[in-house]
Order: sequence, then C-alpha cells, then structure tokens
Amino acid sequence: MAKQYRVAVCGATGAVGNQMIQCLEERDFPIGELRLLASERSRGKTLAYKGSQVPVQVLDENGFKGIDVALFSAGGSTSEKYAPVAAASGAVVVDNSSAWRMDPAVPLVVPEVNPHHIAQYKNKGIIANPNCSTIQMVVVLKPIHDLARIERVVVSTYQAVSGTGQKAIVELQEQMRAWAAGQPLVNKVYPHQIAFNLIPHIDVFRDNGYTKEEMKMVLETQKIMDDPTIKVSATCVRVPVVYGHSEALNIATAKKITPDQVRATLAKAPGVKVVDDPASKLYPMPLDAAGQDLTLAGRIREDISQERGIDMWISADNIRKGAATNAVQIAEVLIRDYL
Repeated sequence: MAKQYRVAVCGATGAVGNQMIQCLEERDFPIGELRLLASERSRGKTLAYKGSQVPVQVLDENGFKGIDVALFSAGGSTSEKYAPVAAASGAVVVDNSSAWRMDPAVPLVVPEVNPHHIAQYKNKGIIANPNCSTIQMVVVLKPIHDLARIERVVVSTYQAVSGTGQKAIVELQEQMRAWAAGQPLVNKVYPHQIAFNLIPHIDVFRDNGYTKEEMKMVLETQKIMDDPTIKVSATCVRVPVVYGHSEALNIATAKKITPDQVRATLAKAPGVKVVDDPASKLYPMPLDAAGQDLTLAGRIREDISQERGIDMWISADNIRKGAATNAVQIAEVLIRDYL
C-alpha cells in the first residue's frame, strides 16, 4: 500500500481553505488523516471530504502533533504565530500568506517554475506560496525567460474580488442588487464602490507610490525566477469580477522572438493553455479560467513600440492556481521527492 500522510488544513473554513480541501480530494492526495483547523468562530462546523463530514477543530498550539504536511491559509498573523509551531511539531508547512515569502531562508515556490527550491524547506520547515497574481504571471514568464531571457516586464492586473475574501464577494453582489433595485450602494470592504467600477488600489501604498501588492509582484518574481536582474513594474487593479484574475503583460527580452515562437513555447509549457485566435474571438477571459488550474495565455503579439518586445493577456483562477492548487502541488512534490 502506498504511503499515506497526515495532513492539516489551517484556515479550513475560508474560501482558500475550502478549495484546498477540494483540491486534495480532486487530486487524490494520499491522506491517512485530514485535520481541519480554524478559529473559535468555526467551532462545531463540519466540512465535506470524500463523502464524509470532517469536524473542524479550533486551532491551538497542540493542533499539529503527528501532522506531516500543514497547509496554511489563515492570514499573515496566524501564520507568523503557528507556522513555526507546526514546523517544531514535525510538520512541513506550506503557507499561503505573505508572512514568509521574502524570508531568505524560506523557499517561494511555483512547481512549474522552481520545484527544486522545495529542498530548502529544511531551513525552517516552511515553504511559501506566492501571491496569486505572481503565480499566474511566472508560469507564463519562465518558458519565455528560458527561450530569450526576460529583461523587463510591465504588468497591469485586473483582480477579482474573491482575492479579498468572501465579504468582498458579498459586497459586490449586494451592490449589484442594490443598483438593479435603484437603491443606494454601500461599500464597507473596499474604499469605493466596486460594482461597475475599477479600483487601482490593492493593499497599502508604499513610500515609492506603489502598493504593497505591486511590490509583491516585483520582489516575488525575482525570487521565484532566481534572477534579480529581471525588472518588473506593476499596476494592480481590483475589478468587479468574482473569480479569475487577468493580466496584461508587456515583456522585453534580450533576444528577439516572434509571437509564433512564444505560442509554440507556451503550448508545451506545464500549467499553461494557449487560447489565441482573435479571428474566432478566442482569448483568455476570467469566466473561462474560473474552475480550472491552467493559466490561459492569448492576445500574443509583437510590441510595435520596441524591437524586442512581446505583449500578451493572461487569465487564471486566483483561488485555485493562484492559491489552493499551487499549495497542493507543492505538497505533491514534497512527498514525492523529499518526505
């Protein structure tokens, strides 16, 4: 019988935690015991896994005893407190928050891009899951970087409200209903109305005029790609879409490549699906990306403003590949190659 593992999901009742459980089931992860952990608010709840209802336990210092792999999606402060506790208990933590991403001792991993970095988990017993927008971007950038070395990326994101959480989804839905009924639109989650609007403000603004979200894309890309020379400039925008982030990428390469070369390269790349037939009105859209684990790439064309430039448009499910699926994929490589 194949080896089975004791797995904990910390933050199990949240949107990403729920999706982690679903991904574990879909991908038939070899689980001997599934332990679901959440805050006191979730006491008494149960969640479905493989036809059974698994009780949710309240997260505490003893929650990780005997656990092999702990998937965390409970926010930065919880990860800062409990990830070292889980690691000290013998678990390997895969953390979805931003708490550990830029720690030089903690690997930041997208399995299609840098699976070899997972070996560094032994430093602290923690592996970091990147930002959702960064994940889908580097899945597309890595094969292009291998082909022609990327010098610079300018990215504009179009990020779904589910990236903020369940309350943001509800806020968008309530605003849409209020608008249809001719009632006032109320915003509590976002600083402005999100229905029928775009908000170029995700996370807090930094002294350099960029937001924290934008700087995550800069720094995380360089760390994942193992190349601090790649220049990145990001503008991150919240849009009234429920699931699926999209990004407009402008890529400058050291060597000139054609759109056909890019299409052929991405067609063979793991985790990418080329959807690029404008004549048939086929291009990536968040509605099509939602519910799957691939990053859709299209609108691939030469940048007519520079000699060695490629423009493209990508979409991916931010809750799946942008969070839960990537974490489970990391765990799959971990148990296959290291545990």
